[in-house]
Parts: sequence; C-alpha cells; structure tokens
Amino acid sequence: MKVVERMFGLTSHQTSFKQEVMAGVVGFFTIVYIVAVNALILSESGMPFEGAVIATIATCALGCIMMAFIGNTPIILVPGMGINAMFTYTLVHAMGFTWQEALGIVAISGVLLIVVAFTKLSTILSEAIPQSLKDAITIGLGFFLLLIGLEKGSLVTQGDHSLIAIGDFAEPAAIATILTFLVAIVLFVKNVPGHFLWTILFGTALAFIMNIEPSNATQISVTSESVVWFQLSFEKWLEIPFWIGIFSLTMVLVFENIGLIHGHVSFIKRPEAFSRSLKANALSVLSSGFLGTSPTVATVESTAAMAAGGRTGLTALTTGVLFIASALFIPYMGFIPDHAIAPILIIIGILMIQHMKHLNLEDFTESIPAIMLIVMIPFTFSIADGIAIGFILYPFIKFITGKAKEVTKTLYIIAGLFLLYFILHFMPFI
Repeated sequence: MKVVERMFGLTSHQTSFKQEVMAGVVGFFTIVYIVAVNALILSESGMPFEGAVIATIATCALGCIMMAFIGNTPIILVPGMGINAMFTYTLVHAMGFTWQEALGIVAISGVLLIVVAFTKLSTILSEAIPQSLKDAITIGLGFFLLLIGLEKGSLVTQGDHSLIAIGDFAEPAAIATILTFLVAIVLFVKNVPGHFLWTILFGTALAFIMNIEPSNATQISVTSESVVWFQLSFEKWLEIPFWIGIFSLTMVLVFENIGLIHGHVSFIKRPEAFSRSLKANALSVLSSGFLGTSPTVATVESTAAMAAGGRTGLTALTTGVLFIASALFIPYMGFIPDHAIAPILIIIGILMIQHMKHLNLEDFTESIPAIMLIVMIPFTFSIADGIAIGFILYPFIKFITGKAKEVTKTLYIIAGLFLLYFILHFMPFI
C-alpha cells in the first residue's frame, strides 16, 4: 500500500486506495461496451472480427496503464467513437486503403501526435484553429455516427428515388432496434450505471427471443488468420493520398484529444497534469496502429470514474486491469447483433451533436464554414473531405469579407494543404 501511495500520491490528491479502485470499476462498466462496438465497426473494414476484439481489449488495457503511470490521472483511453468510423468508412471505404494500410496511417499519426504532445506544437495548433471549426468537427462526427447507427439498425436504407429512405419497420431487425433504443434511452436518461452495457445485453437477449441471427453469430475462436497485431502496412507511403489520410486523422486526433484532456483535468482541478496526460495519449495512439485498431482518445466516459471519486492514475490502472480480465468473454462477443449496437451509436451521435449550442450562428464568417464542414461529413461519407471543405472555406470567407487578419498563418497553411489535396485528388491529369 505504501508503494501505491508513493507512486500515485493518493494522500496529496485527497483520495484513497478503495476510492480509486471503486472509481476504476465504475469507469470500466461505463466504457466496456466499446469492445463490441469498436470491433463491429472495424470488422466492416475487412478486419477479422475476432482479431478486432482482441486488438480493442489490448489497446484499451495498454492505454489505461500508460495513462496510469505516465499521466497519473483517472483518464480512460479507448478507441474513439467517430475516429473508428473514420478508419473504416473514410480511410478504407472512401479512400481505398486496406485495413493494414489504414493501420499504418494510424501509426504515423501516432508519431506526429507524439511530436505535438512533446513540443509546443500542441499550444500552437490549438490556438491556430478557431473554436467554431473544432466544435464543427465534433458535431460532424456526431451526425456521421447517428447515420451509421440508423443504417445498422435498419431504420434507414438506400432509397429508390432518393439517397436515403426510411427503413421497413415491419422487419424484425428494425423492430428490435426500436425496442432496444427505447430501453437505451430510459437507461441513459435515468443515468443507470453501465447503461450501454445493459443496452447490449438487452439487445442480444432480444435477438434470441425474436430469432434474429447476428451477422457474426458464432463462438469466436482465435486462429493465426485472425491475428491483427503488427499487420500494419506502409506500402503506399510514397503516394499523396496516404499522407492526406495521415494529415486528416492527425488533425482530428490533435483537436479532439486536446479538448477532451483539457476538460478532464479541469474537472478534477489538476490542470498541471495536462501535458503528461497528452503525452500518454499520444504514445497510446502509436501503439494502436501496432496492436491493430483505430486510435485511442481520452473518452468522455472518464467523467463517470471521476464523478465516482477517481483522482489519480490508480483509477485508470484499475480499469486497464479489468479490460484484461474481459478477455475471458471474447468467445461470446460474436453473438452481439447490430440492433444491440445501433442505439448506442445513435445516442453517442446525439451527444456529440449537442456541441451545436456552442456555435456562433450570427456571424456568417464563422457559421458557414462550420455548417458546411458538419453536413459534408455525413453527406460525403468522408470525415476527411468534410474537414477539408470547412478548413478551406473559413480563411476564404474571412478574406473576402475583409477579416483576413482574424485567420492565423498556421490555418492558412492547413487550408492550402487541404486545397492541394482536392486538386491532386480530383484533377484528371493526376
């Protein structure tokens, strides 16, 4: 106990061993749903589902342990919702990379995030990007997750005379999604501990009752073919789209994690821990590429552990150890149906969309780029393209309205790089 006291400074942070461990348990049951959700999204990139489950557990465990010993904060690191969608639907589906090449992009983005975290670049970039664009990224990701959740739950489908049409609510899958969503809403609004975990369990039980066979309905067995560790590829590193993918992913990771970590350390009144926590997160992102999953973020669910009394890295360590223990349930995760996951994606999307309240809609030079960024992410089914459009429009509109001085030189450079991306990507002579 004395070793733990010295290592995490429990007394100086006005906490105790019991309080930290209990907070870690609360944090784990709040976020453990990510194992199934992340694996299902990654499996749509062509990655073996069982391999994605193992990689997610390993990444969560290692990320939390890194945060415990490097950051010494109760911040939980797991693959980020929205970023995992970017991995599958933008890097793989839209840009045409294999999941192995996408993992290579994750690893290099991790290296760049490390450079940002260990230098003054984190401050420079954070100050260079206007808050309206930062909020717009979060909102756009929210709409993207909402759309994916509706599609996975069979509530919307491709229309005959439109891009999207309402689904057939007479189908068992759609009915199951609606019932699971109603339960999820009740549990979430009433703030029931582990609400998303209970949602998954309810949806899975409903599949058995309604005789709905999940797409991965088999007991998972790990084979050499399912291993995704160290499968990353840098084969296309000389091609421009590869670096565009890296640039786009790094941009999202930098601003999302800086914002999340700032919020978390402010919540526990430990602003001095920001730098160490960002460094731990950057190292965790790098490890994500090698372990075989989309990048980690300082998840919002960390606040549940903090609200339960977590103040030090012992909370994160407890959560990390529990993630390791969760590997015992890997064989049964293939029975989780899409309708058990869809409501979670919808609710998380709605929560992210609520950042809309921070936008200054009265200033057209701020609102037009932000709104275009937001809508183009789900409409193009590409997070990278949506971000690019917003970042190009912002300095352009500021310039033509005589407000060019409100734009930093760094943002002009970023906008120029995104414009170059579109020129190289769409010009016929390329």
